[in-house]
Amino acid sequence: MHAVWNILVYVVLPLWVLAGFLDYLCHRVSDRYGKGVLPQESLTHWAMVGEVAVPLLLAVFFRINALIFVIMLIALIAHEITGYFDLKLAMATRKVTLFEHQVHSALEILPLTAILLVMALHWPQTLALFGAGPEPADFALDWKGADWREVLPPAILFLIGILLPYTEELYREVRRKRSLDS
Repeated sequence: MHAVWNILVYVVLPLWVLAGFLDYLCHRVSDRYGKGVLPQESLTHWAMVGEVAVPLLLAVFFRINALIFVIMLIALIAHEITGYFDLKLAMATRKVTLFEHQVHSALEILPLTAILLVMALHWPQTLALFGAGPEPADFALDWKGADWREVLPPAILFLIGILLPYTEELYREVRRKRSLDS
């Protein structure tokens, strides 16, 4: 199980952040060629960040059980739906390169990969969620706290690789919209 945790924390999560940052860079390149991201598209990115952040925070601070898995799966479905509308909006308003499509592929599969690894780490509750296994599904929200030595490096990576770039993108696009409206 230690290997699964290491793959999740040191491979999947950094790749996920890297893919998010590459997506941001793709938007910057579109911007350079006069077809920037719209504020509406930037807001869909923030919706997807929220759809990822909620289950991540729950997994960090609460005991992982069937309830957390249900929330993770609902968030995954919401993330996929939002991603569909994000791509539909982007393709209607700017050039989306083949490279950006590849980045989006990673951004679709890495959340599922992370959930599957978490499920493997908590296999009895995974089975219980689907009515199998020796224990009942637990739907309690139990605080476990977090070891900040484990949480801080991924949190800093998420802040630098996702939150700051997408904040800059939203700020830039709102400013651009205001200047165009003036």
